[in-house]
Amino acid sequence: MSKIEPIHVIGGGLAGSEATWQIAQAGVPVILHEMRPVRGTDAHKTQGLAELVCSNSFRSDDAETNAVGLLHQEMRTLGSLIMAKGDANQVPAGGALAVDRDGFSDAVTAALEAHPLVTIERGEIASIPPEEWSSVIIATGPLTSPALAEAILKLTGETSLAFFDAIAPIVYRESINMDIAWFQSRYDKVGPGGTGKDYINCPMTKEQYDAFIDALIAGDKTEFKEWEANTPYFDGCLPIEVMAERGRETLRHGPMKPVGLTNPRDPDVKPYAIVQLRQDNALGTLFNMVGFQTKLKYGAQGDIIRMIPGLENAEFARLGGIHRNTYLNSPKLLDPTLRLKAMPRLRFAGQITGCEGYVESAAVGLMTGRFAAAERLGHPIQPLPHTTALGALINHITGGHIETIDEGPRSFQPMNVNFGLFPPLDATPKSEDGKRLRGSAKSMAKKKMLTDRARVDLAAWLSAASLPAAAE
Repeated sequence: MSKIEPIHVIGGGLAGSEATWQIAQAGVPVILHEMRPVRGTDAHKTQGLAELVCSNSFRSDDAETNAVGLLHQEMRTLGSLIMAKGDANQVPAGGALAVDRDGFSDAVTAALEAHPLVTIERGEIASIPPEEWSSVIIATGPLTSPALAEAILKLTGETSLAFFDAIAPIVYRESINMDIAWFQSRYDKVGPGGTGKDYINCPMTKEQYDAFIDALIAGDKTEFKEWEANTPYFDGCLPIEVMAERGRETLRHGPMKPVGLTNPRDPDVKPYAIVQLRQDNALGTLFNMVGFQTKLKYGAQGDIIRMIPGLENAEFARLGGIHRNTYLNSPKLLDPTLRLKAMPRLRFAGQITGCEGYVESAAVGLMTGRFAAAERLGHPIQPLPHTTALGALINHITGGHIETIDEGPRSFQPMNVNFGLFPPLDATPKSEDGKRLRGSAKSMAKKKMLTDRARVDLAAWLSAASLPAAAE
């Protein structure tokens, strides 16, 4: 039997790490190229693989009625390294799956370093890989080095689309005033590893909220360079000051909404707004501010956050920041197995393809790795059913975008997985006695039908696939 030629993966983030794992688990040698610590980025702080630079949350773990929870389940079924190490390093987070970011990165790094078919090479790949690399996955993410980004753009003949992505502050637990704040999950929901009291809640009166909004709007913010001026934000990760500028009540109906929470010290008085913090590490010493991405400058940021009751003496392990994310016009450039149409030996994975979110990036890396491994082994590549979370996400990236007469394919935008990407159901949800459901009951029943259908269709796809579901 001839020796199997290795596949090269460029980028050791979540997508690249997952793609590397899937390739190696399929029995194909893989070389993972990570430029850190030889060259750093504006957001990364360590040299660990799969480092989380924004939130430590993988979001909802509800596989019955939530699209990202369904994606979790599908990834676990396909032997995801990212999900396995996320589960092993979870911290309490209500109905969400959140992880100890350092423990998670260390575990992913250790698993890949120990795999006999994985070679990790540190150093920047600053140009299109040489022709002798016959199969390459580029998973360099939103922080692709300028040299490689420029090389990709020249190859495709496209102008990259881009948006800004902001990161939230992390507060030392001991600096939070628990005489004001309290522990409670929204609606007391118990999630994986949680108790129903997994978030720290800081209440605000209307007067305190109004003063906070005024300070946010007036605060000193990061200035953009001229070439960044027209770059849009991704709506799923807006800085708090941008939300405040869109309307004074926007934050109170977003990350600061007071619903599902009761202040045990004054249960008869409903707070006008509430700031939540979620545990960020296994020790419980760090908490990140939920939904508080910001581009405020550091001096203003600390002063304004300390206006929040309970955080008046807050000390920060990390203040918020902002970075520019770059992604491809994937529906035009990539085929259904994420290959670059102009050079099919190159595949792309992760956020550079136009997905958004940790789990989505890893999911696209998972499938790209499986596609590349199947191709290398000479196995047929079966398209994923669009009724699955994995299939719906990849369909969005490779062709599910909206074209308009004026905008054409440039209407493609980054997207978290959501039920809006799934094909519609053939049947209308009904009650047990055959009557049509309405309102929230109809919505929940529809979501359950979508996830049930997805599980059936993924199982059928796996039975026909050449690669294993969950390798040992």
